[in-house]
Amino acid sequence: MTTDLKKTPLYQTYIDQGAKVIDFSGWALPVQFSSIKEEHNAVRSKVGIFDVSHMGEIIVSGEEADQFIQYALTNDSSTLTDSKAQYTMLCNDKGGVIDDLVVYKLEESVYFLVVNAGNTDIDFEWLQNIQGFNVNIENKSSEYGQLAIQGPEARDLVQKLVNIDVTEMKMFEFQQNVSLFGKEVILSQSGYTGEDGFEVYCKSGDTKEIWDGFIKEGVEPCGLGARDTLRLEAALPLHGQDLSEQITPYEAGVGFAVKPLIEADFIGKSVLKEQKENGATRKSIGIEMIDKGIPRTDYEILDIDGHEIGYVTSGTQSPSTGKSIAMGLINKESFELDKEILIQVRKRQVKAKIVKKSSFKS
Repeated sequence: MTTDLKKTPLYQTYIDQGAKVIDFSGWALPVQFSSIKEEHNAVRSKVGIFDVSHMGEIIVSGEEADQFIQYALTNDSSTLTDSKAQYTMLCNDKGGVIDDLVVYKLEESVYFLVVNAGNTDIDFEWLQNIQGFNVNIENKSSEYGQLAIQGPEARDLVQKLVNIDVTEMKMFEFQQNVSLFGKEVILSQSGYTGEDGFEVYCKSGDTKEIWDGFIKEGVEPCGLGARDTLRLEAALPLHGQDLSEQITPYEAGVGFAVKPLIEADFIGKSVLKEQKENGATRKSIGIEMIDKGIPRTDYEILDIDGHEIGYVTSGTQSPSTGKSIAMGLINKESFELDKEILIQVRKRQVKAKIVKKSSFKS
């Protein structure tokens, strides 16, 4: 199964540790090491580590890199410094999300884009095809490993292991040239679990030594299964489901990643400006099941009279609460908190209700 799949520097480690490995966007990645529930609970209560080396890294540099990044991405990159990163979107001219990503300003006119694994080649080609800017665009993905250390105990643990003070580091702040297990890394206060934590960017060849160091510290190795349940409980969108080229940031509920309506032009601005001013016609919602059943991606959402009003974008059973939860995209006029709806689960229509996404973890 893994013969033709891409592998991170930790692939043999997965095998040695008995992880269940699956095909994820063309990569051989662990869905779990022990069990999804055990790994999920470790991150919620203590600390876990994820190998996210499959993520893509693209560097944009050159004398017009500042203008290029401002034009190519939706958020206001003029606020970035060499210690502040930013969640942002790469959109098409209709406002649809080609990818959601994090951009780091490493130095003047040098930007480090961390993109979704399945979109790395798509993003790279899209960026290369943007005309009119004197920039150099390089796909450096093979040169980097990336690890995420997540959980309420992550900060105290990381502080013991690095040569800088991380006690006051805030979300999307980062430091370069940090020493960790004798290796030089970029350390970012970020993650995809809804918990406190850090992401480590290192040379590809240093990934295993850093991973092994954290495991020796008692950190729980975690796979894609827990990563997905954790991010859904935190109502964090997944590209390809909650975000896509057919879904705009405002429809997905992440309009905060679209820059204020400034004079600067950017791709998709006309559509996104109109949605900011007048509202999008669709809305991302939180869903909690009333009847038994797990809402899965693309299941139809119906009003109580059986009329289709949208579809499920992501769904799971929450390990933290035992409830079946989901995010969905519905017609804006159908939205009302606590409103009963129906989910078409195979041949059954099962009752659910619209809830605040913030309620997923409680």
